[in-house]
Amino acid sequence: MEFYIERQEALVRKQYSSKQFLKGAMILTLAALATKILSAVYRVPFQNIVGDIGFYIYQQVYPFYGIAIALSTYGFPVIISKLVAEKLEEKDEEGAKDVALTSFLFLCIVGLIWFMIIFFGAGVIAEWMGDPRLAPLIQVISLSFLLLPPLSSLRGYYQGKENMLPTAVSQVAEQSIRVVTILVFSTLLMAQGHSLYMVGNGALFGSITGGIAGVIVLIFFLVLKKERTASGIFTLSKDYLSICKRLLKDGTAICVSAMLLILLQFIDSLNVYALLTASGMEEALAKKLKGIYDRGQPFVQIGNVVSTAISLTIVPLVTSAYIGKKESLVREYSQLSLKISIIIGFAASLGLINLIVPTNTMLFENAAGSSVIAVFCMSIFFSCLILTFAGILQGIGSIYYPAVCIIAGVVLKYAGNAILVPIFGTMGASLATISSLALITILMIVRLKKIFPIRLIDYSYYKTLFVSGAAMTLVLQGLMLLYGRLLTNGMPERITAVFFSIGGVFIGGAVFILVLLRGNVLSQEELGYLPFGSKWVRLMEKFQPIIKRR
Repeated sequence: MEFYIERQEALVRKQYSSKQFLKGAMILTLAALATKILSAVYRVPFQNIVGDIGFYIYQQVYPFYGIAIALSTYGFPVIISKLVAEKLEEKDEEGAKDVALTSFLFLCIVGLIWFMIIFFGAGVIAEWMGDPRLAPLIQVISLSFLLLPPLSSLRGYYQGKENMLPTAVSQVAEQSIRVVTILVFSTLLMAQGHSLYMVGNGALFGSITGGIAGVIVLIFFLVLKKERTASGIFTLSKDYLSICKRLLKDGTAICVSAMLLILLQFIDSLNVYALLTASGMEEALAKKLKGIYDRGQPFVQIGNVVSTAISLTIVPLVTSAYIGKKESLVREYSQLSLKISIIIGFAASLGLINLIVPTNTMLFENAAGSSVIAVFCMSIFFSCLILTFAGILQGIGSIYYPAVCIIAGVVLKYAGNAILVPIFGTMGASLATISSLALITILMIVRLKKIFPIRLIDYSYYKTLFVSGAAMTLVLQGLMLLYGRLLTNGMPERITAVFFSIGGVFIGGAVFILVLLRGNVLSQEELGYLPFGSKWVRLMEKFQPIIKRR
């Protein structure tokens, strides 16, 4: 059985494991949500400081950092924690330390290889992107891969000992210091009149300061616990080849699944700007349009925060049921997670599409590129489903298939950009993203239905969902008519946009939820699995006194 299932079984065998595991999972969940929110929100003031071209420069290089973060947070630490936990199960404390140190040395090689490829290949990569001036920025971001070994090995070591606090604190510290560095440096460099490329360099330096902060926090916990990482002279673990193989094989599979949106961003960095200029567009305009297109990234990240929380809440139930060989519960929990993911993804995508003009204006000072961003926001729906499908598949031991699906989607994205961007500009890039995500979703559905014949929800569910979306759209379009009329009468655009964006979220969300609850698509028991489940049940009972029991 794959390492996810083995890890769960090891935890179950310990008497104290259940409470400890749930507490640790909650700590990591809160840290993951905090870092995702920070990663999405800081882009708004940053874009306001540097403008669309400055945002383009930063976003071109950001995917390299995203890859480094995925490797040091979601990939290698998970495998190292599994290996450490196996040694601790055998009461081999020194063996667990040897595993962490062996992993550290191996990852030193991996990190150095990544660094050298990116640092010395920066010129080639920048030429591929169509903007040679990006080369120094790519070299700066390559330094973040040198922090991969300590971040991954220490996080994995702590997680293997079921101590999630150091990992959580280091993640939040890393993102917090990084965001502060980005905003402070960009503000100071802009005020001093430096070029936007120099400002981008300063902002990207935040990945280094953030990573160093993360390492310092992890070392602090070592000192605090007065823990020695090795005794005597360190020697490679006797099964070091197996450790290295599992780090590469399983770690890569998990990383690819975690890097879905980053990989799509990376493809956009590689060829969108280059394709725009190759089609005859002036360079400054192409940079501006790419920067406007990149405004869509925070929308998708914020939309995925909620779906991530739901996934982390329900998917462990799927894993637990699978370990207990309770196939009916696996189906039930899988279907529940799909139901909720569809609801969240559909509501978030549709709501943002309706409110995109005032929301774009509120966050980014004007409504430029709203139609392109609106199409891009459909990514929220598909990415919510993909996160859930990947979680279910990994929960039942199929960790490689989601990675294969994502790689296929990335290939389609690259080809889609090459075909559509010269014709439709950045709208073509949005369409290519949606097409690639749709392909990944279909491939995962096919796989899941082969593993066990899960029913993808009743017709009545989709009918209620459609009615809820239609009601929300009707109300929000009424608000948009009023918004347009107020602007024509001379109301200040950005202040008006703030009121209508925030008000539209609450009003549209309330309409959608009330119609959905009236349709009774989720039972009281199903609502109980959600965060704040009891409050949802009380709202349902208050709005609909007579509830059909299921």
